[in-house]
Amino acid sequence: MRSRFAPRRSAAVITAALVLAVAPQATAQTDDELDQTLDSGMAVVRGERVLDAGHVDMGPKFVDGEWTFLVHDDVAKADANATSVWRYPDETVLHVLDEGQLTVPDDPAYEFLGAAPGAPVWVVPQTQDPDVVWLGWNTQDPEVMETIDRGITLSLTGAEGPGTVTVYLQSGSFGEPQVLFDSRVEEAQSAWVDVNTHTHANWVFTEPGVYLLELTAEADLIDGSTVSDTQVVRFAVGSSTAPAEALAASWGGSETAAEPAPENTDAAAPTATEESPSPLIPVLLSLIGLVAVALVAGIAVVVVRGGRAKRRALAGRTAAGTEDAS
Repeated sequence: MRSRFAPRRSAAVITAALVLAVAPQATAQTDDELDQTLDSGMAVVRGERVLDAGHVDMGPKFVDGEWTFLVHDDVAKADANATSVWRYPDETVLHVLDEGQLTVPDDPAYEFLGAAPGAPVWVVPQTQDPDVVWLGWNTQDPEVMETIDRGITLSLTGAEGPGTVTVYLQSGSFGEPQVLFDSRVEEAQSAWVDVNTHTHANWVFTEPGVYLLELTAEADLIDGSTVSDTQVVRFAVGSSTAPAEALAASWGGSETAAEPAPENTDAAAPTATEESPSPLIPVLLSLIGLVAVALVAGIAVVVVRGGRAKRRALAGRTAAGTEDAS
């Protein structure tokens, strides 16, 4: 699976077999574990980082005045001596271990997953599992909350990977799945996220391997301007998939392959350095030949006529001399 979706377009979102005409709203859960407050002074750090367990969010933050979509690394909560930080997506890998492997239920409501009932899938769950990375998103950076007008639009604008990726919300054990993103949909898919929101969802991958998801965070600011940033989020799915592969993977969805030059199917066609002979040349050569033949024939006639005239003149002189002698 490798595709790039048309950016910034209204998305049809599949919920079970029902297609909705508007983008869904990614609402916050009521789970107490989602209660959090972000520090405006939280550091933005550089350096490669693999996250395979613990709490992780994605969200916008102003970095040196620039609206930037980052990864909120909050796994430090498990260490009292550590602090949470923001990280750049191109230096961060979310490793979905085999501990997150589940089996697709035999339920038509989950046909959207793109895998048959009983097939294994790798899941980042909506509810935290301590053995698996817990991925969500937030709009809780203090400067972001003070600056944006009501909320942001979070969009999946491209995806690359060996299988299908779906992201959905589910309210309670018996609620219908609400699909937000599906990598098989060939256009951008968008979800509205209110200001001061902290949300987690189910991320389902049908095959192990490296996945790259292109996500865009866009917002209207209260000053009337619009900001947007697009980043590629990296996943190494399966315990046997090396995070280094995900770090080294390059996003190819935005590249346009050069079209091959048309093949020259005519073997006799001239190249750029050759000139094809003009069809008039044979005609001209024929005319020149005819003219030459005519000239030769004319000269022959002149010569013959000249010889005859000369003989007649000599004969006349001889006759005149004979008469004078007599």
